[in-house]
Amino acid sequence: MSAFNDIRDYVSIARVLSLRLSPDGARLISTVQSLNPDGKSFGTALWAIPVDGEPYRLTRSAKGESAAVFTAAGDVLFTSARPDPTVKDSTDEIPSLWLLPRAGGEARQVATRPGGIGGVRTAGDVVVFVSDVLDGEEAAEEDKRKARKDAGISAILHEGYPVRYWDHDLGPGRPRLFAARLGADRLEDVRDLTPDAGDALREGGFELSPDGGTVIATWRTYLPKGESRTDLVAIDVATGERRVVLSEEGYDFGGPMAVSPDGVRIACARERVTGLDVSARSELWIADLATGQGRAYAPDLFPADLDWAPDSSAVYLVADHQGRRPVFRVPLDGDVARLTGDDAAYAGVSPSPDGRFVYALRSAVDLAPGPARIDVAGGEITDLPSPAPRPEVPGTLTEISATADDGATVRGWLALPEGASADNPVPFVVFIHGGPIASSNDWQWRWQCWIMAAHGYAVLMPDPCMSTGYGQEMIDRGWGDWGPRTQADLDAIVDVALARDDIDEERIAAMGGSFGGYMANWLAGHTDRYKAIVTHASLWNLDQFAGTTDASMYWQREFGEPGGERYSLLSPHQSLDKITTPLLVIHGDKDYRVPIGEALRLWWDLRRTEVESKFLYFPDENHWILKPGNAVAWYETVLAFLAQHVLGQDWKRPDSVA
Repeated sequence: MSAFNDIRDYVSIARVLSLRLSPDGARLISTVQSLNPDGKSFGTALWAIPVDGEPYRLTRSAKGESAAVFTAAGDVLFTSARPDPTVKDSTDEIPSLWLLPRAGGEARQVATRPGGIGGVRTAGDVVVFVSDVLDGEEAAEEDKRKARKDAGISAILHEGYPVRYWDHDLGPGRPRLFAARLGADRLEDVRDLTPDAGDALREGGFELSPDGGTVIATWRTYLPKGESRTDLVAIDVATGERRVVLSEEGYDFGGPMAVSPDGVRIACARERVTGLDVSARSELWIADLATGQGRAYAPDLFPADLDWAPDSSAVYLVADHQGRRPVFRVPLDGDVARLTGDDAAYAGVSPSPDGRFVYALRSAVDLAPGPARIDVAGGEITDLPSPAPRPEVPGTLTEISATADDGATVRGWLALPEGASADNPVPFVVFIHGGPIASSNDWQWRWQCWIMAAHGYAVLMPDPCMSTGYGQEMIDRGWGDWGPRTQADLDAIVDVALARDDIDEERIAAMGGSFGGYMANWLAGHTDRYKAIVTHASLWNLDQFAGTTDASMYWQREFGEPGGERYSLLSPHQSLDKITTPLLVIHGDKDYRVPIGEALRLWWDLRRTEVESKFLYFPDENHWILKPGNAVAWYETVLAFLAQHVLGQDWKRPDSVA
């Protein structure tokens, strides 16, 4: 028995979330998530990972810790909502900034603000952080927040778009950047660098130059008809003076980004603004910070993470590629070279100060994330001791591919359970990834194929059209043609999988979330080959979705104004009368990306048919199912639904659902 057999054991597995190298290259710091003692929630803690030793835990608190960065002296700054032990009856509910000395001892609070403290960057003795601020006099901000709370006021008056993001309402506070200096006990000389920011810093990012003199930040300009443009600006830490570094019509600039160690250049992502006939494209952009002059590097590699070589001669770029996510070395002059040759997906790259190594989180579809060291000269990869031991997966992973009807190659990963053979063909499930601009190339804590494998299913994770890592043409193939083109790709690779003698071609199901949920709904109305379909956080009525999501402008660029032709051609709800396959509908009420209205409309429409269906509703979850107990309910309900309709067993209602 493995941890994947009992879902309660699975959710108790500790998870490595991040990785960052100290300035001297001696140790890494990682945020590790694990199940809290109450079993009802997850908590986080910081762990140190010596590059030549064993990991050890740095922090312990009920509120957890995150956003860790090293100071020049090797101390650790992090954010936490833990109470301040130096303040009597402290009951902090908002994240403050804390410092953990390198030499050891207790962490101490060094800064707090009424709107909390979010992301942090530091260089030398300079610290820059982001915090939400209410409009008006800053001195009265704490009083204003208290007055709203005491009066029971939650109303927010909006005059622009958007009004919410992912799973939270926007406002009444707005993010601003603050600069300060590390003092003996607390941050000193705290200054608001962006008093006129308005909404320009919402959901953005920033970096600090190595000399601590300049902040490079995303800056959003709001345009007519709900549109916006994101530029990169440079803000002088001493004066607050701001100038535009990168701005171009038809493009947005943003993360991932990093300033070169010599302070001369910025590396970032440049994203093309899409349209009816203009597909999504993201590319590595490197520019001179003084002049803004720059160009694209590493064509067809969508940046997922990046950092500079210590001599500023090259960028280490992480990008999806052929079902993997390798590390590439991108020199300022010369050819792009793939540094890692394995099947892994990398994240959190941190080059060592001497340039010999790159440290990163290493994972794969069959490998949970853990720290690794990559030798720059030879590409040798060494896994380091991890704060969270990796679980052994219950099966094997293989790669398959197919030729679609238009001649394109479609590939995917196939997870096979133990014991699958020609004498024992196993039932089959296809997992359709979200995005749609994404790739099935990494370990997943939510849609975990190895739980399905532990219960006897083969799981196909394909990369159909609009998947990243296969060149721009792969994205262009499906742009504005979501359902038909993607179904043709899925049909081709599912046919290849079902032709194997270790898979039962009769007992098959399809599952998908977000865009994958859209495709699950599309398949339900366009084929009867599947015995069951699970549709999670799914798009059902495109016209309705495009006006109620938290980013309507993005989706309407591709589909056009509401009521246009693409809505009627591509909306799954148009094929309601063709659905005969049993459906399990799953949705979270706090999902603002694909609002709950999509599931409610789908569920109502299904009530008017003879289709056998169930609705698993989470009042307190967003686009993802994150709470441990709810994750158990999700998996148990999905497995029970598949057992009924794919395996032919009697329906057994899981104990985890009401």
